[in-house]
Amino acid sequence: MEQKEFSEVGRDILFASRNELYMHLPYLDAALCALAFAPGGGVTLSLATDGETLYYDGAWLAERYLRSRVWTCRAYLHAVLHCMLRHLAKKRGKVPELWDLSCDAAVESILDELDYPCLNAGSFPVKRKFYGECKRDMPVLTAEGIYRRLLGLSLPEYELARLQRAFLVDDHGLWDPEQRDGEERNQRQDRKWQDLSGKTQTGLETVLDHKGTGGEAVLEQVRVAVRDDVDYRAFLRRFAAPREVQAVDGDAFDYGFYAYGLRLYGNMPLVEPPETREEKRIEDFVIAVDTSMSTSGERVRQFLACTYAILRSAGTFTRKVNIRIIQCDDQVRSDTPIHDLEDLRAYMDDFRLVGGSATDFRPVFEHVAKLQEAGAFASLRGLLYFTDGMGIYPEKRTPYETAFILLGEPPLSVKTPPWAIRLVLEAPDLDRAVEQLPEEIDLDELPEL
Repeated sequence: MEQKEFSEVGRDILFASRNELYMHLPYLDAALCALAFAPGGGVTLSLATDGETLYYDGAWLAERYLRSRVWTCRAYLHAVLHCMLRHLAKKRGKVPELWDLSCDAAVESILDELDYPCLNAGSFPVKRKFYGECKRDMPVLTAEGIYRRLLGLSLPEYELARLQRAFLVDDHGLWDPEQRDGEERNQRQDRKWQDLSGKTQTGLETVLDHKGTGGEAVLEQVRVAVRDDVDYRAFLRRFAAPREVQAVDGDAFDYGFYAYGLRLYGNMPLVEPPETREEKRIEDFVIAVDTSMSTSGERVRQFLACTYAILRSAGTFTRKVNIRIIQCDDQVRSDTPIHDLEDLRAYMDDFRLVGGSATDFRPVFEHVAKLQEAGAFASLRGLLYFTDGMGIYPEKRTPYETAFILLGEPPLSVKTPPWAIRLVLEAPDLDRAVEQLPEEIDLDELPEL
């Protein structure tokens, strides 16, 4: 009987917490109501979710509620944000301890930005210090970014345990992809939360117009959660132009007439295969690199190495090209013409970042305009600008396609021009692009990523 009463009390506490959160965060209405409540689920002294149900220990929840109503509101929203940011679905293939910590830290960083009495739990030096260290490497504290950082740090066990204690809120035992029922069910659940995240993003962008207190913290991470994986190879091909190449065009050749001639005359076909075919190849092209102090040289090299690998793959790179690689911070620091694969390889072997001042994108476009006037390009197809996004943008639309390539989601304050393409790449997107290269490309010959 006592256990039943505690279960009912726990359910009432969760309902009360949900209502209070809704009053302050109306743009999360659909997400806040997406989890059913159930006692048990193997959960003791905590909360836990499997993406469908929020499990709780009634007695423990009642005791925590008496001590701090703020804690129950934070714990409820903590679990909901895990689902919205698709942390459960992304756990597969990750080191469990590091992924769990990364997800908790990412969610807690959002909660600490939300300035509401129901979520204000005070300031913790350990958490603030960790946030500051992470923000040196990433503009938005995402679970993926924090996880990559933790992998590279190889923290000792005592330090890892200290961080786990600082960020621990809920039980992640139900996240195990091997124990969750059915791949189809998991995919359906992931699509549901992606849809809910998309609705939240729309609400924040169009209704609140970023005016809700702390809404920016949610929107920054939700944008990452709803973003689909990027196929950088396919994106790069959009800048290719149709050209005739020396190759047999099987699609334009009628084998019926060819076979008929052989049958009729023995050794004389009526038609011959075409000796040329039309393919899209990259020829006139500009790659601009932001060399300001906020841009990492290693990240730039990784981007250029991946681009190099894709350009030299069959069906993309012509025998002779006209590619310019421009380095610029607040002025053009270098302009290197690339006319063939050997030029590109030599540039990558001797690559060095030049600059280190503030960021101004305009000098690159002014420089390219002068090159066009001088006849340096026959038909410029596009310009890729690799940057962190923070700088002064040109106001007028360019006569060619322009894409700003951002490695990692930038802060909301970064506003790319509406006429330009904005592509957010994560390090895994670049790795995946290299892995999908055709077999004729020897990965050992590529510049080190």
